[in-house]
Amino acid sequence: MEIRVLKYFLTVAEIGNITKAANSMHLTQPTLSRQLQDLEKELGQKLFIRGSKNVTLTPEGQVLRKRAEEIIELVEKTENEFSSIKDEVAGDIFIGAGETKTIRLVTDIMKKLQKDYPKIKFHIVSGDSEDLSERLDKGILDFCIFIEPFVPDKYNYINLGEKDTWGILLRNDDTLAKNESVKLEDIIDLPLLISRQAIKKTFDRNPILNWFGDDFEKLNIAGTYNLLYNAAIMTENKIGYALGLDRLIADTLNSPLTFRPLNPKLEVEVSIAWKKGQIFSKPAKLFLEELQKGWDKIPT
Repeated sequence: MEIRVLKYFLTVAEIGNITKAANSMHLTQPTLSRQLQDLEKELGQKLFIRGSKNVTLTPEGQVLRKRAEEIIELVEKTENEFSSIKDEVAGDIFIGAGETKTIRLVTDIMKKLQKDYPKIKFHIVSGDSEDLSERLDKGILDFCIFIEPFVPDKYNYINLGEKDTWGILLRNDDTLAKNESVKLEDIIDLPLLISRQAIKKTFDRNPILNWFGDDFEKLNIAGTYNLLYNAAIMTENKIGYALGLDRLIADTLNSPLTFRPLNPKLEVEVSIAWKKGQIFSKPAKLFLEELQKGWDKIPT
């Protein structure tokens, strides 16, 4: 499998038309079609369903698309790392992050490095812990900001020293908005929107499940999410009440939503992690050194 052919495949998958994809890459349509047919022959799988005008991916094609994106991303990251092995400090740092206000601490370090080394570029990838840890394990990301719960045994990590607070995102005109906090009995029957990560039972210690205890099975879960912004829109439209972290959405002037913390209070720690035995590029190594100046590394 050639990288060049994988890029051809991804372009066709995105555009959905072989002729248009060929034109965008300055290839002839027969040349591109032959390359795709050779790829299918090499893999022994049909990758496209060919219609009269458009093409769509088969289930096998969907699998290859995901892997091809990861491969191309890793190749480009590797090329950037080698291009940065010069006297001049330049290159890319890739950081995965769950939604947390604590990222401000990390952006302070970004700002300092950017001032000292203006040719360093930062790339933030948002997502839940499962998606991000997979990318970190594969070397696509240099660092990952994890919010409890996460599996620390696989990584070296630094506890960022601040905690996020769990609570309910609700409309300003809701009667519960009059309360300073919300108790279990206030929300047990409400339609809740809950983070998929927060309710996974695969973690040895899951703070949110522990907070609800046996009453978790009684909850009225109206839906799940992996990014709170989407859940906030659902909350605004009265689909449910989003269970999430503080100071992410309802922290702006004229917001139609407000945040009320759980009672008793539930706080979770935030850490930044990297693979054990990770070989860093020069920019990523400088970033780690700045991190370690501010926080003590937790032994692993």
